[in-house]
Amino acid sequence: MSAPSFVLASRSPRRRELLGRLGLDFTVDVADVDESSLPGEPPEALVCRLCRAKAAAVAEHHPDAVVLAADTIVVLDGVILGKPRDPLEAVAMLSALRDRVHVVYTAVCVIHAGRAATRLSATGVTMRAYTDSEIKAYVETGDPLDKAGAYGIQDPRFAPVAEWDGCYSAVMGLPLGLAAGLLAEAGVVAPQEVSAACRSITGDRCCLADE
Repeated sequence: MSAPSFVLASRSPRRRELLGRLGLDFTVDVADVDESSLPGEPPEALVCRLCRAKAAAVAEHHPDAVVLAADTIVVLDGVILGKPRDPLEAVAMLSALRDRVHVVYTAVCVIHAGRAATRLSATGVTMRAYTDSEIKAYVETGDPLDKAGAYGIQDPRFAPVAEWDGCYSAVMGLPLGLAAGLLAEAGVVAPQEVSAACRSITGDRCCLADE
């Protein structure tokens, strides 16, 4: 029996890149979902709810496929930092995060044959003490504007992160270990080994290999 078709319910180029590192073939379909938080909703509950909603919306159009969705939020002192609305907000976010520790939550949901499975990754991230001029130069590239918390851990020039405790790829937008496990349960097996794929991204280590 052949593996079911696989649909990524995300427009994120970083998630496409990460799944590509696993050697997976997939198509992309995206549904618009209201990403507003509910009154009193904890960050962990919000990110899980949103990824389930995204997966469910796309699965309606692909009933026979395996559908994967993910959602990522940055949380500093209990405050959710989403994608900045403009360059000024990006500067404010990066200034608030500077030389401090925050948490990145990424939830992954896989739907197949009417069944949904969701898992959550939490990674502690310590930012380096970058300067105001570095923030300005980074924001002027436009790169922070499509990222939660206004930064990409993988950016080679700004390199905002001093260290992380958890999953590097989750901070990028997709925890590869969680995603590969959920996909395998749904019949989609990654050709590439997860820890090797992680190391090809981090150039350093993989949280799965270090467990």
